[in-house]
Amino acid sequence: MSSPDPQVRAARNHSTTPAARGPVVAVTGAASGVGALLTARLAASEEIKQVIAIDERRGECADAQWHILDVRDPAIAEKLRGADVVVHLALDLDLESDAAARTAYNVRGTQTVLTAAAAAGVHRVVLCTSAMVYGALPDNELPLSEDAELRATAEATGVGDLLEIERLARRAPRAHPGLNVTVVRPAVLVGGTDTALTRYFESPRLLVVAGSRPAWQFCHVDDLCSALEYAVLEKVDGELAVGCDGWLEQEEVEELSGIRRMELPSAVALGAAARLHRIGLTPSPAGDLAYTMYPWVVSGSRLHDAGWRPQWTNEEVLAELLEEVSGRHTVAGRRLGRKDATAAGAAGATVALLGAAAVVRRARKARRRI
Repeated sequence: MSSPDPQVRAARNHSTTPAARGPVVAVTGAASGVGALLTARLAASEEIKQVIAIDERRGECADAQWHILDVRDPAIAEKLRGADVVVHLALDLDLESDAAARTAYNVRGTQTVLTAAAAAGVHRVVLCTSAMVYGALPDNELPLSEDAELRATAEATGVGDLLEIERLARRAPRAHPGLNVTVVRPAVLVGGTDTALTRYFESPRLLVVAGSRPAWQFCHVDDLCSALEYAVLEKVDGELAVGCDGWLEQEEVEELSGIRRMELPSAVALGAAARLHRIGLTPSPAGDLAYTMYPWVVSGSRLHDAGWRPQWTNEEVLAELLEEVSGRHTVAGRRLGRKDATAAGAAGATVALLGAAAVVRRARKARRRI
């Protein structure tokens, strides 16, 4: 008997591989950031049958099937047909974005994706928020369990949007029976990211508010992607926290980074941050400071129970973060040029917090015009 045609044999072999049996996964926000990394990871996995990539521009992953559209467009439902799982990563958390426009995009986008997924017969949606939704509070347990109450307020950058996304996630299974929603909440995310918390390490001094007790826990984007893959493959579900094991005290961060602290009274730090944000000189509201003052460390117990482990330690992620931000100069969340940063470093503590030279010059010009 002659052997089967090579193309037939290849087709038979392909049909019995894990990839053929795996899920079809759609990823929104697939062209950049975490979305691009996850899309490439899933496309290379033998446990995934196909990846559908959705964004407003085409990304670099050639092995994904691309659809170019805004996630707020109801036409996304048609693009999701045939998908088993949707990972929604099309979020705008840019510090420089207009707050109202950012909220409109984030909330409406999530609403549309959840509704479209249900209409398309998708059985699981994976959302990504942040461990910031637990809130940074002096009485937080170390570490927090996934079931801890979400006590954050909308006072920090983007946290109000994330809290609303969490509410949508809870309501979706009731509104759309049969739709499973998993929420992944990373700690301070590092790896090509730009947030108020990563900018903290761009400052000439690490601001420490008197009487606070910071505890730093990081999450490398590689570990976030592996946790998202666990959720996609249904190895774990529900509300998941993800980060490095344990945490670093402020003193450890200062020793590892080699950056000295600048300690200020709470009223000075919070009051100055609020005023500068109100007049538009800094992108970070005063609420961002709370996440550098009090602990919001998470246990990640559900992922651990499912067999997942982080590949990065807090010390390793901090080292990578410091390498990424090397050469950048930020004070009070505002990026400075090298000249302004030098002036800020030589100024007094309060002026340094406010960004020194740039702030003072603007204030003087304004007074001259009066």
